[in-house]
Amino acid sequence: MPPLMDCGVGLLIGYDCSRALAPRRVITGGDYDPYAIKTDLGWSIVGSAPQPLNSMDVTGLCHRISVRELPPVTPAAVIRALESDFADTRPGAKSISQEDIQFLHVLKGRIQQNECGHFEMPLPFRERPHLPDNKKLALVRLKHLKKKLDRDPKFRNDYLRFMEGVFKDGDAERADKPARLGNAWYIPHQGVYHPRKPEKIRVVFDCSAKYEGTALNDHLLTGPDLTNGMTGVLCRFRKHPIAVMCDVEKMFHRFHVSKEDRDYLRFLWWENGDTNLEPREYRMKVHLFGASSSPGCANYGMKHLASQNEQEFPSAANFIRKHFYVDDGLISLESVDIAVKLVKETQVVCAKGKLHLHKFISNSREVMESICVTERAVEVKNVDLNYDNLPVQRVLGVRWDVERDSFSFKVSLDEKPATRRGILSIVASLYDPLGFLAPFILQGKMVLQEMCQKGISWDEPLPSELKPRWESWVKDLANLEKIQIPRCFTPENFGKVLKVELHHFSDASSQGYGQCSYIRLVSEDKVHCALIMGKARVAPTKIVTIPRLELTAAVISAAVSNMLKEELELSVDREYFWTDSQVVLGYINNEARRFHVFVANRVQRIRESTNPGHWYYVDTGENPADHASRGLKVAELINSNWLTGPKFLWQKEVVTNHGTTELLVGDPEVKAIQVLKTEAAWQVDFQERLSRFSKWTTAVNVIARIQRLAKRTRKTEPLSVEERRRAALTLIKLAQQDVFKDELHILSQKSGNLPCNHQLYQLDPLLQDNILRVGGRLRRACAPLDLRHPIILPRDGVVTRLILAHHHIQTQHQGRGQTLNELRTNGYWIMGGSKAVAQYIRQCVHCRRARRPPEEQRMADLPSDRVDPSPPFTYCGMDCFGPFHTKQGRKDHKRYGLLFTCLCSRAVHIEMLEDMTTDSFINALRCFIAIRGAVRHIRSDQGSNFVGAKHEMERALKEVNNERVAAYLADKQCDFRMNVPDSSHVGGIWERQIRTVRNVLGSVLAHSAGRLDDASLRTFFYEAMSIVNNRPLTVDSISDPTSLEPLTPNHLLTMKSSVPLPPPGHFVKEDLYAKKRWRRVQYLSEQFWNRWRREYLANITLRQRWHSPRRNMQVGDVVIVKEEEISRNEWKLARVLDVLKNDDGLVRKVKIQIGERKLGKGGERLSKPSIVERPIQKLVILVESS
Repeated sequence: MPPLMDCGVGLLIGYDCSRALAPRRVITGGDYDPYAIKTDLGWSIVGSAPQPLNSMDVTGLCHRISVRELPPVTPAAVIRALESDFADTRPGAKSISQEDIQFLHVLKGRIQQNECGHFEMPLPFRERPHLPDNKKLALVRLKHLKKKLDRDPKFRNDYLRFMEGVFKDGDAERADKPARLGNAWYIPHQGVYHPRKPEKIRVVFDCSAKYEGTALNDHLLTGPDLTNGMTGVLCRFRKHPIAVMCDVEKMFHRFHVSKEDRDYLRFLWWENGDTNLEPREYRMKVHLFGASSSPGCANYGMKHLASQNEQEFPSAANFIRKHFYVDDGLISLESVDIAVKLVKETQVVCAKGKLHLHKFISNSREVMESICVTERAVEVKNVDLNYDNLPVQRVLGVRWDVERDSFSFKVSLDEKPATRRGILSIVASLYDPLGFLAPFILQGKMVLQEMCQKGISWDEPLPSELKPRWESWVKDLANLEKIQIPRCFTPENFGKVLKVELHHFSDASSQGYGQCSYIRLVSEDKVHCALIMGKARVAPTKIVTIPRLELTAAVISAAVSNMLKEELELSVDREYFWTDSQVVLGYINNEARRFHVFVANRVQRIRESTNPGHWYYVDTGENPADHASRGLKVAELINSNWLTGPKFLWQKEVVTNHGTTELLVGDPEVKAIQVLKTEAAWQVDFQERLSRFSKWTTAVNVIARIQRLAKRTRKTEPLSVEERRRAALTLIKLAQQDVFKDELHILSQKSGNLPCNHQLYQLDPLLQDNILRVGGRLRRACAPLDLRHPIILPRDGVVTRLILAHHHIQTQHQGRGQTLNELRTNGYWIMGGSKAVAQYIRQCVHCRRARRPPEEQRMADLPSDRVDPSPPFTYCGMDCFGPFHTKQGRKDHKRYGLLFTCLCSRAVHIEMLEDMTTDSFINALRCFIAIRGAVRHIRSDQGSNFVGAKHEMERALKEVNNERVAAYLADKQCDFRMNVPDSSHVGGIWERQIRTVRNVLGSVLAHSAGRLDDASLRTFFYEAMSIVNNRPLTVDSISDPTSLEPLTPNHLLTMKSSVPLPPPGHFVKEDLYAKKRWRRVQYLSEQFWNRWRREYLANITLRQRWHSPRRNMQVGDVVIVKEEEISRNEWKLARVLDVLKNDDGLVRKVKIQIGERKLGKGGERLSKPSIVERPIQKLVILVESS
């Protein structure tokens, strides 16, 4: 019969087809055991079946056999195991999964202390399971257990004694009530002896026993690894001279299970241990040995107990939290008193959680005296502390000679054959977590590696060329008893430690590589050095250069350094890294990073963990890590510097040598760069490509056509609605994957939930068709999917911007609320939607043109001509006002006022203009200068008459041949400073004065309409000028009758507070010349300026508006120019050509190029572009140049 092709065999019916069932291979077992037969149909199991549970029933039995092929242990796998040992990093460095977060969340919310004082925690299920009824399985397993109990009396006595203790301690209870279907599980149990303690049995509940394809452990969360790192606990155990060790009795059973979960822990047992009775149902009340969740729950309970007592007993809490490895606690302390106090406090804290600490042992007899005999370790209960030696204990598997306070080694091995299997068993049995024996164990690993390389099978004898080396190594195992490692880093009578240093050495050879770390302690007059830990690994079978191996060893040194600094909890003053490879030093200190991947990655890891300046060169003869790369015999190990460190570490000062850090020419690890051609290429991502689209509909159409082409469809008809919908969803998926990658991964997992502090948590997100949607409260609403579960979009991103722009246009550029409603109505939920919409509207050019206010900038500082005392009208501003109508005969004329205001004293002077021509202005200016004296600066708006006057004056200055004009302007010349056009706010000082003058003239001229002539108008101007100059500069003292007379501009102009009418009387010529009048004038002038500083200048220091600096306008900004006379829609478009900054660096006026409204038929300009200067208050930005 030819063999069948690969196919799954379902059910074999009939056993009478001999050709199909002809045996090809048979694997036999012991007597009465099943045996395996391989046929052309595959493997099958043949054997006797047990009797049915109920022999009265007529049933058919179907035995289901689960077959799993174990992966063979290949030589490569053995070599990989030899190349690694105990972890270089802390367990805390492991990442935490979502299931771990769920585990912690369940325990944190439901841990509590019950009425008995025990901590009670639930079983941390992934989801509360609905389990099949497996009571039959438990009955079958119990029957097998009964047979074993009957065969082995010792096993029976130990088992019954253990179970009796379980019931006596209250760890189990009768399950009288029947369990609810699906909410119960019956757990088989079995007895296991400790390999080193054959007298001690532990009953383990088999929570992994499967029934109908499931087991209790399949539904339990294991939780994060909360166990402290073993190497860290051992290292901290060596810090101080007083050592204490203890144990938590039955740690798992001290933590109870919540009552609602106990039916999942049912088991069958005989009442009072009488196996002749029918088994009854019981249930465990505690977390079990055998449940995958128990270690995590117990560790969490220990740390919770420590946290609860942190305030009252901080030292005990720290001991429980950091110095326990599962149920073994070990700590070193500075003095006996501290140790005694800590033991008492820890016992009190543990008693609060119903934890029993026992098996105490210490190297201090005083500490042991303070501990009750019943709580001491078994080995010291009968020891006379005054005379007997303290015993040898095991500390996390390491042999501790308590009397000598040192670690020692003793190997007792059974006879093993000299095969690969036997050698692996012996090498793996050497337990050395801190690497004290690393150079010696390396020799055994090298023999095993050579066997793997030669392809020797598991049970093939050792080749003759390797036999002498192996036998010598095995014989040397007995000499390990001679090695003694002091437990404590600090020797006795060392004195106060002044300096702590860590020294790490690394090296490699063709046989292996490794490292060793030492702690160097310096007191006032002593130096001590101790080995902390070491590592030795065989070199990979794949050919690797020596520099690469030495660099790998350096990486291990950096990793060990990180672990020790965190675990030792010591204040390290300095750290040193030593290597005898100058090539490695060159790699580490090189800044160019021109290496191949292997070297570049390891150099980066070293530089991330260490400072390149802390790496030094050590001679090979002084490098103790050299032994970790080649191996040592026991005698060589004892006499080497491996255990003590090199001699130079014992000197008072350590002399360092950085060695040569220059890379060798032609180093193969340095990348050789040969540039033949340089070509620039754009690597555009999804967001960048999508940003080229300005409309959402365009982007959707393009994606839809790409998808149509991907299907190789040559349709030419327009895109359908469904095609556009699929394209839109594709873009949304890409946007969500770009921002919510982690969230999508979490929600795609079964029972995946986001943490409560996540930004999406309140939205109750759900994943539908790989699209993230709002869960919300509308699941049952009779509404479209997009309304019930809107699509979640990130706040930023090209897709969000295109969708937002599309719906903003659909609302005809309405405001934030209407746009947001439109988005949500169409099934989009933007994160931070209100802010995102507002931000987009602020950037929308159409909305800016319609609603954006003109630009502002912080109000500028006052110019010096307004804040420095000066003679009246030295600095002044001017402006025109009017017109006023006068009559000359029967003809009406328009007359105007020209107002000059002193920028310093606020005094005014008014001249009448017969018309608004340049000649009329110059004549008025001459009159003003003749009356008020020379003017240094005049500020004005850019009126056409002023501009013309400025040009004429500039031309007049150049006409030196005209002696009369030259002489006049040389005496009377002034500097014109004209404000930016349309910036009336800059001339506010004179605009306000004009309004004041108009108010004064208003009532007078109202009664004189049509009857004024030029002389009357000029008179009214002068009287208004006198009244305005008599107004107070400040109003603070007007209501105070005791204050001085209010300060007015007339105090400076006329030395009088007002201009009264001429008094009656007769005056003579002599009255005109009063004696010493000039002194009086000088005094009054000084009084004016003093009061001016106090009362006026101090009041104008504050800005009335525009307080904060804004963005400066920049060259290239596109703006519209505000014009008061026309509607906003007709304001002209312009571009900023230049910015004019003030002294404070802020831009308040710019030069702009105004666009043409009309262009030629070819798009050319019909006229020269208009370039003007404008204040920013007349501009509205549409598009920023940036």
